[in-house]
Amino acid sequence: MNNAARTGTVLVVLAVVLFALALKFASGVGTRSAMPAKISLVNTQFLDTATFRKSYAELIREKADLSDFDCYACHEKGKPPVLRFDAQHNLVVPKEHSDIVMKHGTHDRNNNCFNCHDEQNLELLQTRDGRQIKLAESPPLCGSCHGPTYRDWEAGAHGRTGGYWDRAAGPMKRQICADCHDPHHPKIPPLKPAPGPHLLHPVVHLDTAPMADGRARHSVRAVNAENQSNGDESQVAGAHGVTRPAIVAGAAH
Repeated sequence: MNNAARTGTVLVVLAVVLFALALKFASGVGTRSAMPAKISLVNTQFLDTATFRKSYAELIREKADLSDFDCYACHEKGKPPVLRFDAQHNLVVPKEHSDIVMKHGTHDRNNNCFNCHDEQNLELLQTRDGRQIKLAESPPLCGSCHGPTYRDWEAGAHGRTGGYWDRAAGPMKRQICADCHDPHHPKIPPLKPAPGPHLLHPVVHLDTAPMADGRARHSVRAVNAENQSNGDESQVAGAHGVTRPAIVAGAAH
C-alpha cells in the first residue's frame, strides 16, 4: 500500500471514530446527566423580609391606624394611672390592656409600667436617668438597662440592617429593638430555622476503621442530595452505588 492509500485509510478511520464519538455525546449514552436532582422549593415564610413584629415606629412609617396608642382617649391628663399588684406583687393588668403580657426581666422583676413609661405624660417614655423619649425612638430607653447590647446594636453587631449598602442606590435601614422584641415580654420564642443550601454535589465523608492485621479500611460516604436537609446519609461508591473500600498499609488511624 502506497503512502497516499495509507493516508486515505487513516483519515477514513479517524472520521468514523469522530463520528461515533459525536453520536455518543449527542445521545448521552455512558455519560452522567447534566440535569441536577430536583430541588424542592423553599417555604415562602423563609423569603419574607418582615421583622418578627411591628413596632410603633414601623406603624408610623406605614401610616397605619394609631388609635390604640392614644393613651388620653381613656386616661386623664396630669393624673398618673394607679397601678395594682396582687399578693405576690405581680402587676394586675387591667382588662383594657388584656393583650399585654408582662414578662420583662429576670424573675419578672420589671413589672412596673413606670419603669419605662412616663407617668406624667403617657405618650412618652423615660429612661432611668429621667430623660423623656418618644415612643418611636425607644433604643436609648432599652440601652439605659441593656448597655452592652445597645452598644452592639449601635455598631451593627446586634439586630438587623436592611436597605442598600450603596447609599447612592437607596437608604440603609436599621431596625430598632421594638421591631423584633415586644417591650413587655422581649424574649423571642424559638423559630423554625430555614433549610440549609442545596448542594449540587454530595458532601463526601471518609470513614476509617481498623482491621485485624493493623491496616486501615476506608469507605466513602456521602450525604444524599435529595435528603441532605434531613441529615440522611447513604453509602456511596463509584458510578454504580457500591461501597468502595480502600486498604491502606500501616497502623490504623
